[in-house]
Amino acid sequence: MQPNLLILAGTTEATALARAVADRRLQGTLSFAGRVARPMRQPLPQRVGGFGGVAGLAAYLHAARITHVIDATHPFAAQMSRNAVAACAGAGVPLVALTRPPWAPQQGDDWIWVPDIGGAVAALDRPRTRVMLAVGRMHLAEFAPNPQHAYLLRLIDPPDAALPLPEAEVVVDRGPFDAAADRALMVRHGIQLIVSKNAGGTGAYAKITAARALGLPVVMIDRPEPPDRAELHHVPAVLDWIAHTGTDLGV
Repeated sequence: MQPNLLILAGTTEATALARAVADRRLQGTLSFAGRVARPMRQPLPQRVGGFGGVAGLAAYLHAARITHVIDATHPFAAQMSRNAVAACAGAGVPLVALTRPPWAPQQGDDWIWVPDIGGAVAALDRPRTRVMLAVGRMHLAEFAPNPQHAYLLRLIDPPDAALPLPEAEVVVDRGPFDAAADRALMVRHGIQLIVSKNAGGTGAYAKITAARALGLPVVMIDRPEPPDRAELHHVPAVLDWIAHTGTDLGV
């Protein structure tokens, strides 16, 4: 049986994997959650939107004759990852996660560790500060209890509704970002504090480098605990897994 892949996407690693899969003329589909209005163009067919929980994903795997699932979602997409593990187990479809290690503090970093978004909201219960809030559009409303701050928001898409923060400026941009440009952005807006998810990888690390150079504190949101699953960290390792798992390729 030739492989027919489902790549749960949303990261630079997913894009790199899609390119490698297309280069090898393997069949596959990238699935996006649909939180971005203009996904990057990809070399494989795409689907956008949820599956309808574990049962919906399992039904899709059967209907589309998926042979392998690669979870290359964002490290904070914990519910999707849990659903993927459960659906693949029920459907008997092999699953592996393509993950990236979390960032670790380096000399000169001033990190305030918090366990989750709620911890970040609590950390902002302080006098007025100019905050670069780098948590994505979905979580903005959770920071409404701290309206005293001046916020800088960097979003992939322009907001389509009124912002839940009374004093907020939006920069519409898409990574990967540049450390020198992020440093200039922070200086231009007088940023005093950064709030960031520990996303790992290189695409969003520029703000951490810039914060270190400027001596700015970072409220660092720890990752949710991932489900029990196999994990790989590089595209070639995933390609090797595909070739030796559940197909007649290279076995």
